[in-house]
Amino acid sequence: MEKKRESFGSRLGFILVSAGCAIGIGNVWKFPYLCGQYGGAAFILIYLVFLVIMGIPVMVTEFAIGRAAKKSAATAFEALEPKGTRWHNLKWISIIGCYMLMMYYTTVAGWMLSYCFRHIKGDFVGSSSDEIIAEFHSMLGNAGDMSFWTILVCFLGFFVCFFGIQNGIERVSKYMMTALLALMIVLAVHSVFLKGAGAGIRFYLVPNFADMQEKGIGNVIFAAMSQAFFTLSIGIGAMLIFGSYLNEDRSLTGEAVTVTALDTFVALMAGFIIIPACFAYGIEPDAGPSLIFITIPNLFSQMPGGRIWGALFFVFLSFAALSTVIAVFENIIAFDMDLFGWTREKSTLVSAVIIILLSLPCVFGYNIWSSFQPLGEGSAVLDLEDFIVSNNLLPLGSIAFVLFCTAKNGWGWDGFIKEADTGKGMVFPRSIRGYMEYVLPLIISVIYLKGYWDKFAPMGRGKLIFWMIFALVLLGFISFCAFSRKKDT
Repeated sequence: MEKKRESFGSRLGFILVSAGCAIGIGNVWKFPYLCGQYGGAAFILIYLVFLVIMGIPVMVTEFAIGRAAKKSAATAFEALEPKGTRWHNLKWISIIGCYMLMMYYTTVAGWMLSYCFRHIKGDFVGSSSDEIIAEFHSMLGNAGDMSFWTILVCFLGFFVCFFGIQNGIERVSKYMMTALLALMIVLAVHSVFLKGAGAGIRFYLVPNFADMQEKGIGNVIFAAMSQAFFTLSIGIGAMLIFGSYLNEDRSLTGEAVTVTALDTFVALMAGFIIIPACFAYGIEPDAGPSLIFITIPNLFSQMPGGRIWGALFFVFLSFAALSTVIAVFENIIAFDMDLFGWTREKSTLVSAVIIILLSLPCVFGYNIWSSFQPLGEGSAVLDLEDFIVSNNLLPLGSIAFVLFCTAKNGWGWDGFIKEADTGKGMVFPRSIRGYMEYVLPLIISVIYLKGYWDKFAPMGRGKLIFWMIFALVLLGFISFCAFSRKKDT
């Protein structure tokens, strides 16, 4: 007799866990510096539009597939695909994607915990900018210290997952997400009342279309479109698994809107924390990837009570990172349970060992393997792993989910709509069927190919042509699995 599938104990639990998966380092780190680079509020307006027309529809497809199949992405296609089709081959996008995401996300989450501890100790109090930069590079160069924090992240994440959905993930996520939201509001209020923060608030809230034109309207639109796509953790089945634990009381469009709204609220509030404070202390808010580990500690070192505010900020960041880690760990555990029939306990223990071992190359990429620069001078193992996930598996997986829910050769529009609209709440607009079938996959394909162009164009024409052909081959593989049938059927 098949064991009854676990489920969430409440709607709030589902929303907070799903939002926790979506809310991650990108919300707090990438969103503010993109606002800084692309004109503040003008960027935000475009970003919000793309969340509605692209992010929410893809999330609904993931939730629908998960709830209809009552399986993880490892076996969901098999449960719903028509006989003789090849959709099940696309499950490897989700499986590889979740594993590879955790191969470097655990390391970055470890950095957050490390910096939280350092701020509590007061390591940055009175430090100069040069000393803060040196401290960051010293942390990266210490393989033992980095390994400790990465393994601690793995232990914490799998420890929570060990106790299951209701007793582990849902219970911990409720406390952690509540604390995250409370910390965020406290930090934002503190930031906007700093002396000189007014200029930052105006920059953040008043659209500056002249600045947007200077940056290039096309560049701003593409940056907003890419961020809207990647911020929700869609494409590798990370959201699908939570749909599989969801009952049929509520329609899925309303739930996707709620999760997206919560994710967006955190991103916007992160901007209120960082941008006004940067303006108040004369620090550029467009510092890019170094914003969190160099610019922000430098900001707090100048601020009265900066030791406390810095510690609270990195507690907030740590919760954002751990919420994503726990959510994706649950996917990895569910893969083994669905594929091999393992118990949760066995899958958790085996997965923990595997993820710890797979995380070490990212750790070593900044020290003992620093000579390995896979994407050109200055790159590290993390950059390669992030490129595979962010520039390949997330968009390719999203295309697969959208096509599966719309193609006649797949689960199909009727099956998708029936599942999406089951329960009380907002219904999915049937009038956008053509958009879902043709326009949305095209938009995601453009994001995918533009990512390759941006990555390899600076490396020369030869490498660009090679990698663009490679990207098209991967798109061809998705099309082959989606629209071909086995000859014996």
